[in-house]
Amino acid sequence: MPGFATPQAPFGVMLTAMISPFTPDGALDVAGGQALATYLVDELGHDGLVINGTTGESATTTDEENVDLLRAVVEAVGDRATVVAGVGSNDTAHSVQSARSALEVGAHAVMAVSPYYNRPPQEGLVRHFHAIADATDLPMMVYDIPKRTGVAIETDTLVRIAEHPRIIANKDAKGDLDAAQWGMARTDIAWYSGDDVLNLPLLAIGAAGMISVVGHLVGDRLKAMARAFASGDVQGAMDMNRALLPVYTGVFRTQGVILVKAALADLGLPGGPVRLPLVDATAEQRAVLRADLAAGHVRGFSA
Repeated sequence: MPGFATPQAPFGVMLTAMISPFTPDGALDVAGGQALATYLVDELGHDGLVINGTTGESATTTDEENVDLLRAVVEAVGDRATVVAGVGSNDTAHSVQSARSALEVGAHAVMAVSPYYNRPPQEGLVRHFHAIADATDLPMMVYDIPKRTGVAIETDTLVRIAEHPRIIANKDAKGDLDAAQWGMARTDIAWYSGDDVLNLPLLAIGAAGMISVVGHLVGDRLKAMARAFASGDVQGAMDMNRALLPVYTGVFRTQGVILVKAALADLGLPGGPVRLPLVDATAEQRAVLRADLAAGHVRGFSA
């Protein structure tokens, strides 16, 4: 992995869960993916990108599209940013094959969300994550987001999952700071915030970094906030976080990818439409978003 990775933050501090750009007719825009990845890394200073995750609309992309986009992003920025491949599904065998494909095209790591819809028991979660970790020699992150998957990773279960030597991080979008503290105390895996509004609170209790959606727009500011907090400038970090509150609110007034793609379009960056069952932002939603982003002092948006 790129040289900024540390044992405490093995994928870097600031990562964004990148959208999958599509052309106006809904096809995968591979060149747009490379251009956006380059912008995020070189202009906004991202340490890494998660490709083919929830914000990448992985529920509606094909295996072939996922491999094509992942390969393209690795080629574009893989020498200077950590490229994490989202390989999660509710079919363990499918996730195993996706992990192997990610290895073949040069991903630095894999991330797998808890299986969704089938709501496995905790034992099933352990076996699922361990099977994916066994499939390659890549480091792996688990992703706990029960509001989407229908099942939470219990702390006792996470302790067992973390016993696997290649499972080295957890992306936490559980929204439970009590559970987060216990998870950090009882495991030695790196903790990443997966819920933008809780980025600073999670950093304050020991998280290593963030995997952000609003990072598409303010990744440089999030990284500055994390650096300020790590250096002991708690008030400075608090001030930066408060200035970002309108951005957090604005992007998540509806599904995050919908409004991120709307914002990227306003900035002239690759994004394109979303795929059904998601729907593109309405004119009214876009107007509210612009006001939110202007209130958050996002470059390219003014009151």
